[in-house]
Amino acid sequence: MTARERVLFALNLEEADRIPMHDSPWVASIERWHNEGLPVEVDPAEYFDYEIVTFGADTTPMFPIEVIDEDEEYILRTTAFGGLRRDHKDYSSTPQIIDYPCKTQEDWEKLKERLTPSRDRVDWEGSWLAGSVDDQRGEESMLEVGRTDRRLGLPGCQRAYEQGRFVFYGAAFGYDKIQSYVASEQLLMAIATESDWVRDMYETDATLNIQMYEIMKEGGFQFDGAWIFCDLGYRNGLLFSPHHYDEQLRPTFQRLVDYFHGEGLPVVLHSCGDVKELIPRFIEDGLDCLQPLEQKAGMDLVELKREFGDKIAFMGGIDVRAMADPDPAVIEEEIRTKIPVAKQGGGYIYHSDHSVPNNVSFAQYEHVLDLVRQYGSY
Repeated sequence: MTARERVLFALNLEEADRIPMHDSPWVASIERWHNEGLPVEVDPAEYFDYEIVTFGADTTPMFPIEVIDEDEEYILRTTAFGGLRRDHKDYSSTPQIIDYPCKTQEDWEKLKERLTPSRDRVDWEGSWLAGSVDDQRGEESMLEVGRTDRRLGLPGCQRAYEQGRFVFYGAAFGYDKIQSYVASEQLLMAIATESDWVRDMYETDATLNIQMYEIMKEGGFQFDGAWIFCDLGYRNGLLFSPHHYDEQLRPTFQRLVDYFHGEGLPVVLHSCGDVKELIPRFIEDGLDCLQPLEQKAGMDLVELKREFGDKIAFMGGIDVRAMADPDPAVIEEEIRTKIPVAKQGGGYIYHSDHSVPNNVSFAQYEHVLDLVRQYGSY
């Protein structure tokens, strides 16, 4: 079977020859693995035989990114959203957000004039370089999640499609995306007191995401699915109440799912943290697959499969802490007890429970993938 067929089987809750396999290593992990045997000249996605690739457009306000200061460990720079952030140079931790572009609704009204569709928002030639970072904020996170292909742009998409890989249109949206405009504390206050403003931010961004999909499709990109990104939880639960989700974000989520389904595309949602409380809503609204199922936030793959596995597919749930354990029996137990349950009846795609950090060695990670192939075959 091709990767495309294998992923479609999983999303349709059907068994294939084996479960599909995909993952999101940190840039710092790939750099470590290059020193431990991963060939530098080979695309990691192809070396590990990942079966999914994601392409998206730049849906930021497209402010110029400028380096303000840097030293051996950190880099301080402006963002495409108009903010200011400090990163570790290897992106091995969550960035420190120094400043946000929207302090008031009036700031947003001025800024959203920049959120218009344009072919300039698309990498047509493949000039961007990618790692696979799942811990950066907003658009920069979406552009990297689930992708290590270094031949991007339209040529990269055509090549992936010819290889039979499953090609997603990727789009960050909603609460987590808007955190790149408005400080988290202020945004949470706005959710409670300025509903109209919050809804306008969600809808304006969603409209641009749809418009950019249409531009990319008309320009020659071929997509098999849509992968949308919005973190809604943390370790202990949702970031805001189900009531406010229903009132403000759910209509935007439904709009995106309905639109992409109308295009014949299954939809995967990336949402970190504990989002169990929203899964019945996701199912009701037609979501095809939920990812990444963070174990440390209580998103237990086996429990979720048993409760919801006949209605929605899952991607992820393999604890990266077990991957890093020096005792190989720990990760084998993790995979042996989870994947045979998750794969029953189809509906499961292998992925780490977030992204693979650089405390996992190259040898450990290769062992993980060997175990996934062993326990993931039908």
